[in-house]
Amino acid sequence: MTDVVDAPAAVKPINHWIGGAPYAGQSGRSGPVFNPAAGEQSGVVDFASVEEVDKAVQAAKQAFPAWRALSLAKRAELFFTIRELLHDQRDEIAKILTREHGKVLSDAKGEVTRGLEVIEFCCGLPHLLKGGMSEQASTGIDVYSIRQPLGVVAGITPFNFPAMVPMWMWAPALATGNTFVLKPSEKDPSVSVYTAQLLKEAGVPDGVFNVVHGDKIAVDAILEHADIAAVSFVGSTPIAKYVYETATANGKRCQALGGAKNHMVVLPDADIAMAADAAVSAAYGSAGERCMAVSMVVAVGDVADPLIDAIKQRIPNVKVGDGMDSSSEMGPLITREHRDKVASYIGTDDGAKVVVDGRDGAPDDGFFLAPTLLDDLRPGMKAYDDEIFGPVLGVTRVSTYDEAVRMINENPYGNGTAIFTRDGGVARQFQFEVQAGMVGINVPIPVPVAYYSFGGWKASLFGDRHIYGPEGIDFYTRSKVVTSRWPDPATSKVDLGFPQTR
Repeated sequence: MTDVVDAPAAVKPINHWIGGAPYAGQSGRSGPVFNPAAGEQSGVVDFASVEEVDKAVQAAKQAFPAWRALSLAKRAELFFTIRELLHDQRDEIAKILTREHGKVLSDAKGEVTRGLEVIEFCCGLPHLLKGGMSEQASTGIDVYSIRQPLGVVAGITPFNFPAMVPMWMWAPALATGNTFVLKPSEKDPSVSVYTAQLLKEAGVPDGVFNVVHGDKIAVDAILEHADIAAVSFVGSTPIAKYVYETATANGKRCQALGGAKNHMVVLPDADIAMAADAAVSAAYGSAGERCMAVSMVVAVGDVADPLIDAIKQRIPNVKVGDGMDSSSEMGPLITREHRDKVASYIGTDDGAKVVVDGRDGAPDDGFFLAPTLLDDLRPGMKAYDDEIFGPVLGVTRVSTYDEAVRMINENPYGNGTAIFTRDGGVARQFQFEVQAGMVGINVPIPVPVAYYSFGGWKASLFGDRHIYGPEGIDFYTRSKVVTSRWPDPATSKVDLGFPQTR
C-alpha cells in the first residue's frame, strides 16, 4: 500500500463511485495501479473504510424501492440503452483495461464482447422474470408464483477480467430489480468506474450501481454488512472458500467461484495440428491469467511426442509485447510479484522437463514472462498441483483414456476440461463421466454462451448456483407463491380443518 501523497505526480487518482457520482476516499489509505507493460505506476486507487462501504450500501438501499418498482417494460428499455452505449464504447473500455491489466487489445475487445452477451441476455428480462400460474388448483382457488429481487447485492471481482466478470454480476442483478455494490480488483479498477459513468449516462438512477475499491477491509465490510442480501465472488479457491463461509455465516446468499486446473485430453486419433493450435491459444492467451485457461495437456498413448513438438514449434511465433501494440499476441502479467511467482514454477520439480523456458527472451521492461512448456508433470509436483495462473503449460503422459479421465476426476478442481478426438462415441462418454462443470469437445475454452450458466464443480465453486444465465437470474431473485380465492362472502364459514386441494 502507498499513501496518495507519496504517489508519483503523473499518476491519476481513482475514486469510488457512490450515489451516482465520484467519491474521493477519506480513509487515508490507497494502493498503486500499474501499467504492467511498462512496469510503471499509472494510478493510485482509494481504499474504502468500513464507513465508506456503508455509505455505498446506504445509497443502494435508498435507491432500491424505486428501482424495484420500475416496470419491467421500462427496465428492459433501459437495458437496451445500456447495451447500445457499452457497445459503442467497447473500444475505449478495451483500451482502459489493456493499460491496467496488460492483455492485448484484441483480447480485451473480446472480453468486452463476451460481457455484452450477458447484457443482451438480460434485455429479455420481462421473459426471464415470468412466473407460473395454476388456475382452479382447488375449487375457486388459483395459485401462482412470482420472482422478486433480494434488495442490495454485492460483487467482488478479480483482476483478470475487469470488465466482463462485473458484467456477469451487475447485469442480472440490476435486471432483476436489485441494486448493486461492486468491489473490483484494486489492481485494475478504472474500468469499473468508467462503467459506472456509462450506466449513469444511459439513465440508471443514482445509487442503483456503486463502486468501492479496497482490500480485505472493504471485502470484510461487504461480507458482514447487514443490509447486503447476497454476494457474488470470482477469485482463487482459498479466498472463495473464505468469502462463502463468511457471507453465509452472516446470513447472505453467496456464489463464490474459485480456482482451476483445467486439463485438455488429446487422444491418439486427434488432429495434431489442431490440438497444438488449441493448446497454445488456450494456455497463453491473456498470459494464462484465465480461470478457464488450459494449464495441463494430457497426452494419451503415442500422441505425446508429436504433440509436444508441434506446440514447441508454435511458441516462438507468439509475439510477446505491449498490449497496445496491434502486433502483440500476449501481454505481461498483472504485477511484478505475480510474474516472479509464476516464474518460480519453472525448473523446480524433479523429473519434469523444461521444454521451453519463458524466462528467456521476455521483454526487459514490464512484467513479462514468455510462453513456457513443461513435460512429464505428474500429480504431486507443484507445477501440476497448483493453479499457476500464468503462461506455463504442462504436459502429462498417460497410457489410456481411462487413466486420463481418472486423473481429471481425482483433481480437487473441477472448473473446465476439454477433449480432442475424432471419435464421437468417446467424446460422448467423456462428457458423461468427467467431473467438471464445463466441458469442451474439440473446444479448448468451453465458456458457456450467455443463456447458459458459467461455473465449475468441486473446489472450483462454493454455493449452489453458477453465475449468469438462468442460474444467475435464480440467484438474484427469490420465489413467492400466492394462493388466491375470491369467494362469495355469503358462503364464508369457520373451518378449522387443514386446507385440502379438492
